[in-house]
Amino acid sequence: MTTVHTLASGSAGNAVLISWAEGYLLVDAGISCKRILEELHSLDVQPGDLSGILITHTHGDHVSGLQTLLKRTVCPVWTTPRAGRELLQHIIGLETRLRETPLCEKTDVAGCTVTAVPTSHDAPGSCGFRFDFPDGSVGLLTDTGFVTPEAESILSGVSLALLEANYDPETLRDGSYPYPLKRRILGPAGHLSNDDASAFAVALARSGAGTIVLSHLSMQNNSPAMAWDAVWDALRAAGQKPVLAAAAPDHICGPFSVGAEGQ
Repeated sequence: MTTVHTLASGSAGNAVLISWAEGYLLVDAGISCKRILEELHSLDVQPGDLSGILITHTHGDHVSGLQTLLKRTVCPVWTTPRAGRELLQHIIGLETRLRETPLCEKTDVAGCTVTAVPTSHDAPGSCGFRFDFPDGSVGLLTDTGFVTPEAESILSGVSLALLEANYDPETLRDGSYPYPLKRRILGPAGHLSNDDASAFAVALARSGAGTIVLSHLSMQNNSPAMAWDAVWDALRAAGQKPVLAAAAPDHICGPFSVGAEGQ
């Protein structure tokens, strides 16, 4: 059975572990290597068990632990060509381990079919991913100002989706963030709001998603309750009832099973 654990999900750091019959994939390494290893150990996974590390983009909350993690693992690191060029400028020892996942093309990663989908974010080559396994599929879409047409198309039909619900618009606008930061988050290269997540969650559920995990919630401009309520209300209004959860920023959540079905 394919399962997903979020090791951390938020502005302070992001990492996701996908487990399936053939091995383990780590998506992003935006928390310390020490913490990644501790979380893996709690799941009875050793760093040498990782079949691959995939990187969505080069912001620190997605790669801060990667440099040290390379010393504890031997698996390849996969990302888009543009993001890879950026990583090579900052991560020592990556040259021999870097592999490419071209946007919108199916790539074999350790026996799993992976498709990188473009996101609209202020990082070179940023992407989300679709993972196809024998028992179902996983989609991951965070750090994007809007759902790109490619993401909408390629992620349709996934069994389980990790979907950004970064902020509540009213809370962000009334909050203490400086105006330039608010404008960045609200802009087309920023993040998805609860309203954005609600609309795409309905589309994902209609196309077959049995589980949706709200991810990358802002600790200042959102809360798990606000995000969950907004998305659930939209799903209920559309007659959809997938399993709905909100990932925590600072501890493991899951397992979420690819085969889970809504009620």
